[in-house]
Amino acid sequence: MKPAFGTVAVAGASMAGLLAAWVLAAHAREVLLIERDAVRDQPPLPRKGVPQGRHAHALLASGQRVLEGMFPGLTEELAEAGAAVGGGAFFTAGGYLEADARQGSLYASRGLLEAEVRLRVLALPNVTLHENCQAEPPQLVRGRVEGMRITRLDGGGTAEYCCELVVDASGRGSRMPAWLTACGYAAPPIQRVEVGMRYATRHFRRTPGELGGRSFLSVSPTPALPRACGVLAQEGERWIVTLIGYFGDQPPADDAGFLAFARSLPASDAAVLIEGAEPLDAIHTYAFPANVRVSYGRMARRPAGLLVIGDALASFSPVYGQGMSVAALEAQALKCCLEAGIKGLEERYFNAAAGVIEAPWTITVGNDRQLAPGGPHGSMPQRLRWRWVQHVLRAGHRDRHIADAFLRVARLLDPPTALLRPALVARVIAVAGVMRT
Repeated sequence: MKPAFGTVAVAGASMAGLLAAWVLAAHAREVLLIERDAVRDQPPLPRKGVPQGRHAHALLASGQRVLEGMFPGLTEELAEAGAAVGGGAFFTAGGYLEADARQGSLYASRGLLEAEVRLRVLALPNVTLHENCQAEPPQLVRGRVEGMRITRLDGGGTAEYCCELVVDASGRGSRMPAWLTACGYAAPPIQRVEVGMRYATRHFRRTPGELGGRSFLSVSPTPALPRACGVLAQEGERWIVTLIGYFGDQPPADDAGFLAFARSLPASDAAVLIEGAEPLDAIHTYAFPANVRVSYGRMARRPAGLLVIGDALASFSPVYGQGMSVAALEAQALKCCLEAGIKGLEERYFNAAAGVIEAPWTITVGNDRQLAPGGPHGSMPQRLRWRWVQHVLRAGHRDRHIADAFLRVARLLDPPTALLRPALVARVIAVAGVMRT
């Protein structure tokens, strides 16, 4: 069967770009995968193009299901490489929500997960990696993408390719909105919700029985104390501990300050772990200024043959661990759109991607707005939704069924509206009545 496309290009070879390339390889004669970093022979370590790679990452259950469907056996092979698949706990709304292995995520470093996926994508015969290269803005002819110029960053010159489709997977630093306006298009609508988030991260040696036998712990921020942390098991018998402050609150990068910040959290688990475990590296910091969503689907006019995926489409506060899973779900949406044909592909894909983004955006932005100084913030419906979620969380401390319902939403397995189902509402009210007596 003749492929739908000849040559297509994907700008960016992080998780979103890799998954887009895998999807497109089934529909194109050739896929050009363009990456600024050297990645082919690099060990699974943080790299310049993924500065957040040094910090805690989790693949949510929804993303894990998509990846396992694309790459059967991936979860097992990652586990053999030392990744953990297990339960843990969220400390939120004043208590613990326990997540067993069924609700668990896959815990591996971003480098290991990306390296394993990259091996599988580059094994495809029609995917060609151009590393140490810059993807220049697409070349347009009469409003349609017709080509791509690739510049080697080692001084090796440039090369031009005829392309029928270009996918921007270049991440939060994407220049696509500016390029579109320079080409005469109206700027796509952009939503920006400031969080002023600051990270500090360190690895510790992991021994059996620590953290109560859990594979992860998350401590959620509150309006009264907008601080958080994530503690996750990783390959190499390590813990990764990421401390998080909002609105310019920087967790310290010295030993005493790091521990003092952990002790300030409402749950003591992270501080106890830090006090007793052996540190394996220096403390690294990172800044994330804002949630950003670019709505290309709402543009009245845009180039044909241009798609956007991953953080270039929407980037979320990393504390919620949604980024890689959202990229996987967007890649799955692209796969479904391509299987339905290429007519109207851009419109159908951007609509489908907007549907993928809506739930995590609602969860993240709804929570982050309530954490900002001087709250409560947002519209009345947003504030009411946040208050209802707090009731659900407190009820979930006592009722496993309610906890599981919330965790399915947090894992992007169910939409936020699942927390408004009549049976669950009645259960929450009943448990709340028990808590008051």
